[in-house]
Amino acid sequence: MNYPVRGLLAALALGLSPVAAQDQAKINPTDPQPTCPMCPGTYIPLTELEAYTQKALAEKLLDQQVRDIDIGKARIGIGMVHRGRLEKPSPDSVAEHDQISEVYHVISGAATLVLGPDIANRQRRPATMRTVREFNGPGNNGSDIKDGIAYEIKAGDVVVIPAGTGHWFTKIDDHIDYLMVRIDPDKVTPLKSEAQSKEYLAKPAAKGE
Repeated sequence: MNYPVRGLLAALALGLSPVAAQDQAKINPTDPQPTCPMCPGTYIPLTELEAYTQKALAEKLLDQQVRDIDIGKARIGIGMVHRGRLEKPSPDSVAEHDQISEVYHVISGAATLVLGPDIANRQRRPATMRTVREFNGPGNNGSDIKDGIAYEIKAGDVVVIPAGTGHWFTKIDDHIDYLMVRIDPDKVTPLKSEAQSKEYLAKPAAKGE
C-alpha cells in the first residue's frame, strides 16, 4: 500500500468525508498558502469597458474607475481613460502617486508620454479630489520632469509606472484611450463592484469633483 492511500484510509477512519479526506491528504501546511484564500475571480466584459469610453465621450470625462478588487495583500483597480487632442502640456500637469502603481495598455490613438522620478515644483493634490479619494490615492502634481524620458506610445503598447514616478502627457495627436490597471498594496482606494459599476453607468456622472 502506498503512503497517500494509507493516509487517506487513516483520515476516513477518523470520520472525515472522502472529499475532506482527500484535501487533508493533499495539503502540506509547510507549503506557501494562498494570499487571497477562497477569493473569487473577476470578469469584466468588453461591452462594459466600451460603455465607459462612450460615457467619457458623451460627458467629457477623462478618468473612470471600472472596478476596485481585493486580491488579498493588495487591491487592483481597473480604469478606462480617454484623453483628447493636446498640442502642448497644461501647466502643472505632471502627475505622481505616492502609493499606487499603474499599468497602461493603450487601446487606440497615440501620444507623447514623459516618465521620470525627479519632479519639479511638486504641489500636493487636494485630498478632496475624486481621483485621489477613489482612483489613485495621495500624490503630487508638478511643472516638469527633470531628465525625463519621452516615449511615443500607440495602440498595443504597455507602460508601467511605479508609485512615485512622474508621468506627463506632453502631446496627443488626436486622442488616446487606454485601459488602466492600478496596483494598490496599501488599500487606500475603496472597492467597486460590478453592481456599483452598473449603477454608475446608468446615470450621468457627478460633476465638480
